[in-house]
Amino acid sequence: MAYDLVERRVFVTDLEVGMYVSRLDCDWSATPFPLQGVPITSRDDIDKLSKFCKYVFVDLHRRVAPAQTLPRVAMAARTAARPAINPRLVARHSYTDTASFEEEVPRAREAFNTMAAFAERLVDDIQAGKPIEPGAVEEAVRPMVASVLRSGDAFFWIESLRRRDSYTYQHAVGCSTLAAAFGRHMGFASETIESLAAGGLLLDVGKAQMPEEMLKRPGPLNDDEWAVARQHVSEGIAILDHSGVDDPEIRDMVTTHHERFDGSGYPAGLAGTAIPLSGRMAAIIDSYHAMSSMRPYRPAMSQHLALRQLYAGRDREFQGELVEQFQACLGVYPTGTMVELNTGEVAVVMVQNQARRLQPRVAILTRADKGPREDFLIVDLMNQADVVRREILRTLPAGSHGIDPREFFLQ
Repeated sequence: MAYDLVERRVFVTDLEVGMYVSRLDCDWSATPFPLQGVPITSRDDIDKLSKFCKYVFVDLHRRVAPAQTLPRVAMAARTAARPAINPRLVARHSYTDTASFEEEVPRAREAFNTMAAFAERLVDDIQAGKPIEPGAVEEAVRPMVASVLRSGDAFFWIESLRRRDSYTYQHAVGCSTLAAAFGRHMGFASETIESLAAGGLLLDVGKAQMPEEMLKRPGPLNDDEWAVARQHVSEGIAILDHSGVDDPEIRDMVTTHHERFDGSGYPAGLAGTAIPLSGRMAAIIDSYHAMSSMRPYRPAMSQHLALRQLYAGRDREFQGELVEQFQACLGVYPTGTMVELNTGEVAVVMVQNQARRLQPRVAILTRADKGPREDFLIVDLMNQADVVRREILRTLPAGSHGIDPREFFLQ
């Protein structure tokens, strides 16, 4: 069911039974409430909210019946009107790194090679009319998910260095990795994170049926071509149907990753929490990776700037709370981001410092005059012994000053 989201700010003390809370004035992750929203069915719901919030935002299009008097017919209609809360997408875990960055890098490299090789075969097989093997998808993403759960940075580091020339393969691997990291940050169970990672890998599987010339077009598409491009969602679902892929998270992600929180997306124009949570997450992941990747018609945006663009679209294209959680997941300067330091040196972010998100561990690649160093220098910006303290001055697009981190780390 599609509708325009209309919200009103209400003090918790003014809430009434029958209202539907769509947003809070605090971080959802710090509360026991699901991101899908809070139906006010009794005074107990209001009392629980009052422990965490001063005010909330109420969806004016939604009314819920009191819990005590909700008849079966009304309950059935309510369930049909919007998705029920998915028990798999509820935070139950708190993950911490169990391996150091240095310990995990070799395993992350092996997991990346496995998934990248599968992504290449996947596109070729679909173009040849072969079905997807659900078990093979799980086998491809499982080592990556295990790596991401052990270390929040190592796989992202390898992925940032090993991006392929083909945007199709690169986007599939990148979205899968982001989905796993986002799922870890949200505290989902490992099997749910594997489903999200598989969904990320298959987000654009329908594009394998699109004309290759159109996908690689250096200029904008005309209206007819844009209509064809939009069909990749329905093509993707048809491929999942043909292959017997019935995992609900995968299907929700493929179906709704182009829907937008304000109802402006496609193909169904869904809005708000009518979009499944995994679909709302996929929209953020897909947009972020697309913006920060080189495309035939534009250069890549820095990862930091891509995050800022997502933030600018919060509560319009994307759910605000989820954007904030995604930013917290990746950090202010995501792993792999090229930065310029206050010394003039160019560096690349390697490892996040959870205690000081503005002071990650970086690999310095140039001298102050931007000339390349003979070898890189690793500096933890949070723990510096030098007299001159280095700080990040600004982020840089990939390839700035002719610097390619791969020349230092993939020799």
